[in-house]
Parts: sequence; C-alpha cells; structure tokens
Amino acid sequence: MSYLAGDIGGTKTHLALFQDQSGKTTCVKDQKFPSKDYPNLRTIVKKFLVGVGFEVERACFGIAGPVEDGKSKATNLPWIIDARQLETELKIEKVALINDLEANAYGLKVLSDDEFFVLNEGDHDASGNQAMVSAGTGLGEAGIYSDGKELYPFACEGGHTDFGPRNEVEDQLLHYLRKKYEHVSYERILSGPGLYNLYQFVVDTKQEAENPETVELIHSGDSPRLVSELGLSGDSAACAKTLQLFASIYGAEAGNAALKFFALGGVFIGGGIAPKILAVIKTGEFMESFKAKGRFAQLLSTIPVKVVLNDNTALLGSMYYARNLI
Repeated sequence: MSYLAGDIGGTKTHLALFQDQSGKTTCVKDQKFPSKDYPNLRTIVKKFLVGVGFEVERACFGIAGPVEDGKSKATNLPWIIDARQLETELKIEKVALINDLEANAYGLKVLSDDEFFVLNEGDHDASGNQAMVSAGTGLGEAGIYSDGKELYPFACEGGHTDFGPRNEVEDQLLHYLRKKYEHVSYERILSGPGLYNLYQFVVDTKQEAENPETVELIHSGDSPRLVSELGLSGDSAACAKTLQLFASIYGAEAGNAALKFFALGGVFIGGGIAPKILAVIKTGEFMESFKAKGRFAQLLSTIPVKVVLNDNTALLGSMYYARNLI
C-alpha cells in the first residue's frame, strides 16, 4: 500500500510519499513547495508525482483551514480544495482532507519521547482529554477526546476567538490592534505576522526604545525571524520585550484551551515558533501565564505541558490518517 501525505500551510506545502515495505511504513519521496507560488494544491501534487513509478492508493492532506464535507477554503491562501476533485484528477482511490491541527494531533501518536520538550511534568498519572495549540503562520488549536481507552483528535478554530487582555499592557495592545483590524483574535498576536504586530506595538507605544535602523531592518525583511533573532541575541531590547509578551500571551491561551477542553491528559505546544524561541518559552513566563487562572490554578499545575520539537508532526499525522483511518 502507498500513501501520499501533505501538510498544507500558508507558507509552504510539504508532501511526502510513503510505502509499506517489509512490515514498515517508509518514506520514499519528500518535497516542500512555497504555497503562494502555485494556483492550487492540484498543481503542486501533480508536479510532486512526476516520475513516481507506482500507483498512489490513499492520500490525506492536513489543511490550515476549516474542512467541511470534504472541502476546504484555506485560511491564509486563495485556494479551495475538494477531496473528490483530487481523487478524480490525481487518480487516487481515496483522498481525505483534515484540519492541519487535527493532523498535528494524529502525529503525536507516532512521536518518541525525545521529540518533546517538557515545560511542566504535571501529574505522572495524568489521563483524559488533551489539547494542542500551535503558533506558526497562523494559530491552530485542536481538542483530543479521550473515551478512557483511545484518544480522538478533532478540529476547531479556537485561534480566531476574541483576544482577552489580562492587564493594562494587554489592554493597550487590544486598543492598538483594533485600529488595524475589525476583529482582534489571538491569531493576530500568536502567529508569525502576529509577532510583528506585537513588535510594532512595543515600539509605537514605547514599551521599549528602538533605534530607527532596526525598525527599518525588521520592517523591510523577514520580520518574524528578525524579531526572534534580535530578541534572543539581546541585540534589541524591544525585540526581547516582544518575545516576553508573546510567551506570556501564548501561555495564557494554552491555559484557556486546557480549561475549555478539560485537557487533564496534557497540552501540547506545536507549530514552528515555539521550538525557535524555546529559550524564552522555558524561562517560566509561559507556564506562569498558563497556570494563572484564579481558582483553577492548582488544577492547571497538574497538567503535563510539552513543546513538540518535530516540525514534521502534521505530515506524520496525515500519513497516520491515510494509513489507518481512510
């Protein structure tokens, strides 16, 4: 049996082809494509499959956007993706579309212990529902339901819920972002573009001083990467302040997800940003905000919290779904 897996995001489309060989599932081809360079997913998949000398029987694509009745309009791309159309045009017997965070959650099933960084050990006997919160190009969230025996991921769009400030600085942040956006969601802060929004807030409201040369450098370059690098190196106090605020708000929203999903079995921090700024995430600001839920602080302190270090988790989850659930 052969399986095509995909992780479809606003920045990149990552495809991989797997085959069952000698009782193991082996990756036989792997390639990344800049999503915005292509008009649709079909074009990318056709290019990827050129030269493949065998039939692909099943495919699963994790999409950064809501999926309904086998169709999805990607949140950060002008694409409409239809599973039935993909089956017909690509001549694949079965194609499934799932939300990218659902794919990430399925990917947890195939990771090893060394592919996590533990932020909070929590209760060693923790069990029950779990949750995943992932900041990257956007902010994705997923619940993982436990029936006492098995864990079942399910998608949600929690990253687009209203941002809730917790103090005077965050009150100012909300008012600042309202001037830019009709709706201020957590994704406007906890994402790559959100990191730049947060940096602009820090500079414009003089939370920290910044020299004009650095402002221009960050504005004209890869803003999220530069903010992260200059903040981690200590070369910019404004960037360091930005990362501190980012980690604090990230922890708060992860705690919100823990409460909403009653995720006593664990909360997983996915996406591409957390591993890159792990030095800030693990200093304590994140977990302090995670647990700062008043009367539920003690309950939250018992929840294991882990950062996912493998950036192919969504791809592996799509493979798992194609192999086991189609």
